[in-house]
Amino acid sequence: MPQVNKIRSARPGKLGGNTAPPSPARLRAALTVFFALDGFLFAGWVVRIPAIKHQTGASASTLGLALLGVSAGAVITMMLTGRLCRRYGSHGVTVACGVLLSLSIALPAQMGSALTLGLVLLLFGAAYGGLNVAMNSAAVDLIAALRRPVMPSFHAAFSFGGMAGAGLGGLVAGSLSPAAHLFALTGLGLVVTAATAPALLRAGPPASPAQERPADAPQQPRGMGTHARRIVILFGVIALCTAYGEGALAEWGALHLSQDLGAAPGLAAAGYSVFALTMAIGRLTGTALLERFGQTRTLVAGGATAAAGMLLGALGPAVWLTLLGFAVAGLGLANIFPVAVGRAGALAGAGGVAAASTLGYGGMLLGPPVIGFLADWISLPVALTTVTLLAATAAVLGWTARNVGEHVNG
Repeated sequence: MPQVNKIRSARPGKLGGNTAPPSPARLRAALTVFFALDGFLFAGWVVRIPAIKHQTGASASTLGLALLGVSAGAVITMMLTGRLCRRYGSHGVTVACGVLLSLSIALPAQMGSALTLGLVLLLFGAAYGGLNVAMNSAAVDLIAALRRPVMPSFHAAFSFGGMAGAGLGGLVAGSLSPAAHLFALTGLGLVVTAATAPALLRAGPPASPAQERPADAPQQPRGMGTHARRIVILFGVIALCTAYGEGALAEWGALHLSQDLGAAPGLAAAGYSVFALTMAIGRLTGTALLERFGQTRTLVAGGATAAAGMLLGALGPAVWLTLLGFAVAGLGLANIFPVAVGRAGALAGAGGVAAASTLGYGGMLLGPPVIGFLADWISLPVALTTVTLLAATAAVLGWTARNVGEHVNG
């Protein structure tokens, strides 16, 4: 009987001995904690941006330039992280990036100018991008061993962590300075990382039955040939299509509700919350959907659902219809990104995760400025229909990739 749950020790001569490696269930729990911590810390920083803008005296344009530091640091680091994971293992890189993210989140609140803010945000973005690639790479290895498509559950943890971080940030914003709040997040992040790290560091990547081989057999690291690279890029574009929608709704959803439909500020702010909540719920059910319908049908149905929901959200004549559209779009987009990244990783390892994540993150960066340009040129409701267009594109591309890696993790 194949040993599906066998775990290879990362350092057989040093961490072996009488210490048993963690079970796959414990390894999954540890990775879930890191996904949730990533979302929690990032949201904690985001909710303090207005206060830090005031603190640095930055204008809207200079703040925008400073915030590009997060994006630039993340994108530059993502491809490098894929190489680090292949060399040192995704578990150790995950822990290292968790420490760096926890430390760097305290720095923005210490800056007194937009220039210095942008510089420290490069470091913060590098840690954020590195952690995303490393923990997704570790998740891909675990999924191969479990032979269950559990990637959406990890991304659900990220979504719920983000909601918790934003909610806590909103509660303490009136009583804690940005410096005190972000310093507290540093302490919390370091404590959580220290408590969770042993489960990762005591284990190497889980071995699926197909990966089992004699101890003296040469290891064959996964790489990307020309064909594999093209398929990974395809999955990366699918991830880009869904991340575009996330970025667009985060930046423009509330403005659409207030400016175009006359919603009160509180109701307008609820637009993205509704979208984020249904996305998190959709990810919680993602494993069941993948096991029942498979990856291709989940991708196609998700893209089609998101396209219909966003068309209603963009062009609906009433606030409640727009909120309903945002909710449906969140459900549709929920599992596209994790499935695309998971399939890229199953095909090409950490390098595939890095490439697909970089393209996907690029979509999140691309969405807000494209929406803004089109809103000035035409109108905001029409500009938001580009989310519909890209969600439909993700559905078509998902169908195109139906014969690639469908046997992997679901």
